[in-house]
Amino acid sequence: MIQTSSPDEARRNARHEMPEALRADVRTLGALLGRVLREYGGEELFADVERLRALTIDAVDDMDGNGRLAEAQALIESFSLERARQVARAFSCYFHLVNLAEEYHRVRALRAREDAEPRADTLAGAYAQLAAETSAEEAARRLGEIEFHPVLTAHPTEARRRAVSASIRRISDLIAEADDPRLGANGRLRIERRLLAEIDTLWRTAHLRETTPSPVDEVYTAMSVFEQTLFEVLPHVYRQTDDWLLGEERGRTAPRATPFVRLGSWIGADRDGNPNVTAKVTRQAAAIAAEHVLTALERETTRIGLAMTVDEETTPPSPELLALWSAQRQLSDEITSQVAARSPREPHRRVMLVAAARLAATRERDADLAYSSAEEFLSDLRVVQDSLRQAGALRKAHGDLQNLIWQVESFGFHLTELEVRQHSKVHAQTLAWIEDPDSVPKPSVDPEEVLETFRAIAAIQRRHGVDACRRYIVSFTTSSEDLAAVYRLAEHALGSAEAAPVLDVIPLFETFDDLKAAPRILDELLAVPQVQQRLEQTGRRLEVMLGYSDSAKDVGPVSATLAIYTAQEEIADWARRNDIRLTLFHGKGGALGRGGGPANRAILAQPPHSVDGRFKLTEQGEVITARYGNRAIAARHIDQVAAATLLAWAPSTERRNTEAAERFADLAATLDEVSRTRFFELVHADGFAPWFARVTPQEEVGLLPLGSRPARRGLSVESLEDLRAIPWVFAWTQARINLTGWFGLGTALEAVGDLELLRTAYREWPLFNTLIDNVEMSLAKTDRRIARQYLALGDREDLAQLVLDELDLTTVWVLRITGHAYPLEGRRVLGRAVQLRNPYVDALSLLQVRALRALRTEDPQRSPEETAEIRRLLLLTVNGIAAGLQNTG
Repeated sequence: MIQTSSPDEARRNARHEMPEALRADVRTLGALLGRVLREYGGEELFADVERLRALTIDAVDDMDGNGRLAEAQALIESFSLERARQVARAFSCYFHLVNLAEEYHRVRALRAREDAEPRADTLAGAYAQLAAETSAEEAARRLGEIEFHPVLTAHPTEARRRAVSASIRRISDLIAEADDPRLGANGRLRIERRLLAEIDTLWRTAHLRETTPSPVDEVYTAMSVFEQTLFEVLPHVYRQTDDWLLGEERGRTAPRATPFVRLGSWIGADRDGNPNVTAKVTRQAAAIAAEHVLTALERETTRIGLAMTVDEETTPPSPELLALWSAQRQLSDEITSQVAARSPREPHRRVMLVAAARLAATRERDADLAYSSAEEFLSDLRVVQDSLRQAGALRKAHGDLQNLIWQVESFGFHLTELEVRQHSKVHAQTLAWIEDPDSVPKPSVDPEEVLETFRAIAAIQRRHGVDACRRYIVSFTTSSEDLAAVYRLAEHALGSAEAAPVLDVIPLFETFDDLKAAPRILDELLAVPQVQQRLEQTGRRLEVMLGYSDSAKDVGPVSATLAIYTAQEEIADWARRNDIRLTLFHGKGGALGRGGGPANRAILAQPPHSVDGRFKLTEQGEVITARYGNRAIAARHIDQVAAATLLAWAPSTERRNTEAAERFADLAATLDEVSRTRFFELVHADGFAPWFARVTPQEEVGLLPLGSRPARRGLSVESLEDLRAIPWVFAWTQARINLTGWFGLGTALEAVGDLELLRTAYREWPLFNTLIDNVEMSLAKTDRRIARQYLALGDREDLAQLVLDELDLTTVWVLRITGHAYPLEGRRVLGRAVQLRNPYVDALSLLQVRALRALRTEDPQRSPEETAEIRRLLLLTVNGIAAGLQNTG
């Protein structure tokens, strides 16, 4: 066995490696938070927080829990409930501030790493590699065909209130402002004063929502990502790639980059298990998105129009531009007269300002002046661009105006492509009742509401265009009949096939058995007449969705990973045989137990032809904020994903993955069979489900008003089927066990036993490399000492020991394979962050264990009010641990 270093040594190494700029930011923010705590609660509150902080730091080497960790527990037990809540809030605030410091340091590092030549993991670098492997012409063709389709979802994993997020964002802006080297002494004092005020606001703002957000609230939350980052980031990414490709001609010639991002959303449309999402809500979601994008486009068109002051002498208008102006005058003499008076001898400016007025009319539903579609608006912009180009104003034609064209091509007038999702059983029950209402009991989901969903889709398509809402995802698809049922319901809802909306029905394969049956079901699907018709209309394009969450809950993380890989191989092969242009839709979450991890590395580990330039995945919970909340980080993420999507198409990538899959097929079979057996040994044990609910805060997580969707399918957790995959992952993460990310792997690796083979696979098999690295991160966020505290709540030593034994075995084998002394030793940035955070998360975990122990203990003397206060403490720790681990679900 290799010699591993202690947690304390790992933490000292991490602190030593922390960049000075980041260390200074953390120190400054921590000191300011300390001042706020003193001002609020005096020296006693500050002293209590500091005592607990010091004890948990010193306890990292206390492996048996009888030393400093026991002292930390005793201190926590001595706190009154009010003091315990204050301490929990203090640590939560600290994590929010540290997260901001780390986020800004990532931005700082990204700027420092900008090179004169494109890096390999940028889109420009990937293009260069692909051109070297194929040809410049082939690389250009593939670049023009890549697609990245992130789909925002509202699953309940984002524990922060919007008010807390807004406070955090204001502090983030001040951190960036403080980094300006031009600041003088007065400027620094001013920023310090404002930081203190904002941190004080963060401290005083309630961290728990009092009410559950509605689906419409969730839609508005998602809109903030569009407003703060994506609207401006997408043209920035396209422009960055274009600048690399065009060289000295950049800004003067037609762009080489094509807009490859399309934003999707389930928010307000995903009704699988969420009775709060109705047809009315789906219509509202589409209207809200359209309002936001039209407002943004109007604002940008006005800005560009006002700056387009080129006059007709230096930049004569083309005949097409003059014809467009004439057509605009026919629409509204009043508006065009006002614009002409403000823009004499500036024909391009006039046309752009009238276009902005037409966008306002579109938003306000003024039929006389409104654009009929985004394509009509794009046509006007291209007339302006061509006129400028013909007049020699090349930089004006290919500057901000090109950015606006990219924005319209990316977002249209609908912003997000809304996707409806419903369970296959709901469709079957509704159809059975419609066709025989006298003998079939009325389904639990109102059949009229099911039909009204299709009427809402039709209305959205009429108002915002077909792309605004045409995808319909069928959860738990088990046969082609599950998909045909959607078309039949649409015909029932609208009265005929001709009146039904345009639908692309997408199968979602979630369980282990359904993944294995996918090719057979897809064969049957080709016989459905409506599918045949859509294939003809779309150039034989088809989407297939793969569920990571339920498959991992079904057979464990290792078997699920391998099953999804095999399913992709077989589905990609099926698509090639049937001349299908396939897009695989990855239903991933942020946590490792739900398929999380770095997206770009995951793409490069996929089977040949399963990507082919198209990558689609769900983005949910805290992942949305982490990937898209900051402009620089969002731009980097999108560029990396696009680069990986292009490189997955490279002959070398396809060859490497094919050869590795063949070479390590026997290894994969052993890992699959042994890990699944081990996983079943745990989750199929008698009494496992109620034990799980007792040793984790699963029940209490269900009480948190995180999202509009219920956390479980029934009233209590009697079996794994009662529980949704997301809170299953969330609860294990909160308990610092992270079981869903690694359980079963250690036993499987022990069964293989050949360390040299495993190390070779780690070097040469991308799928195994990604699996091991993701498990290593999961282990780094797992704490055996703290996990024991949670497991002791269950009074099942057999199950607790099973979990701990598997944890130990997995840790030993993963470190053997990677050659690391401790988890994440080889990933300095991530490892440093995790090692430095863990002791602070420990403080919140011990506070949570105290609350859980009290709630799990019958006390006839405890009043309902005291129980409510204990539960409030627990929920505060849930928020704090989520902020500390940054990987909730």
